[in-house]
Amino acid sequence: MSCIIIDDEPLALELLEDFISKISFLNLVATCSNGFEATNILHTQKIDLIFTDIEMPNFSGIDIIKSLEYKPHFIFTTAYSHYAVEGFNLNAIDYLVKPIPFHRFLKAATRALNIITEKVEPTPTIIEKPSNEPEYIFVKSEYENLKINVNEIKYVEGLKDYIKIHTANKKPILTLNSLKNFEEKLGLSNFIRVHKSYIVSISHIHSVQRNRIIIDEKWIPIGFSYKNDFIKKINC
Repeated sequence: MSCIIIDDEPLALELLEDFISKISFLNLVATCSNGFEATNILHTQKIDLIFTDIEMPNFSGIDIIKSLEYKPHFIFTTAYSHYAVEGFNLNAIDYLVKPIPFHRFLKAATRALNIITEKVEPTPTIIEKPSNEPEYIFVKSEYENLKINVNEIKYVEGLKDYIKIHTANKKPILTLNSLKNFEEKLGLSNFIRVHKSYIVSISHIHSVQRNRIIIDEKWIPIGFSYKNDFIKKINC
């Protein structure tokens, strides 16, 4: 089956490209970092299957699918589970929540193969989301308890008796707590301790360069004692 990947995160593109290279019945035609690149390919080549992120600047994965007159089969690959209903209303084959383990990706790809070759209509599947990961948490900052959506947390920085929580589109939140306590509160399906002073969200990593992680323009060191667990986590 011919397929393309659409994702604005280089690390996600690299991971899915690696997954596809391990599956004999998938033929990767192109990787696209935005919807405009993808639609140019989709209008000129016959593609059987699309793997697409949802939240991307200017042109979301849902917008891409809605814009196509001829719709190939598609699988959403995203860090956000709340688009699932809309995704399946568009007749998605599957909905994979990041970080995506290989066995889950293979299951979705095999399902796509069965549907495409046997011409069966896709039916929604249960989203596999870890039960121990909360959707939101409350933290005390100054004189109020703030509600934080877990999927918006990019990384957490330890500062002696305090931690600083860095989130998407908001100022960092400073709260009296330890990294160890906060680590237990978060649940670790999408988070991992990479240094004595840092916990990171895997879905927000832009790239990994030797002994450091890049999130936005922040360089986060990978501690020696945390490196093996981190490598295993991102390659699972």
